[in-house]
Amino acid sequence: MDKIELKQLQAFLRRSLGSDDIRVVPDPKKPDDADVHLGERKIASISVDDEDGDRSFAFEMKIPVGREVLQSYLRKLFENDRLTIAARARKTDSVELNMDGEFLGVISADDPKLQSFTLQIAILDFDLEEE
Repeated sequence: MDKIELKQLQAFLRRSLGSDDIRVVPDPKKPDDADVHLGERKIASISVDDEDGDRSFAFEMKIPVGREVLQSYLRKLFENDRLTIAARARKTDSVELNMDGEFLGVISADDPKLQSFTLQIAILDFDLEEE
């Protein structure tokens, strides 16, 4: 990832999650990946996917809380009360993350007891063109 993509990804995540404290920095071990920080804490990673000819990015964040507090955890983490989770049709092991009713990504259970989750956001190249 180059510096322009890092800046575009950072702007996209700040806009999408509603937090100006998000920083996207190069992963020192993998040149095609980036780390996502909130303040000084690393909260997620981004990897490049350009297999199908279109460049896209995969955001992945582990969430160490149970289903019953998932929404409040994310709202507190990003200091954004506009984030909501919504059930998915015919799915019990995952929910959608939305902001102001707009779909952002899928939060999937990591274990059958629903005590930890992973947020995945697919970021397409045209998502970054808004900047």
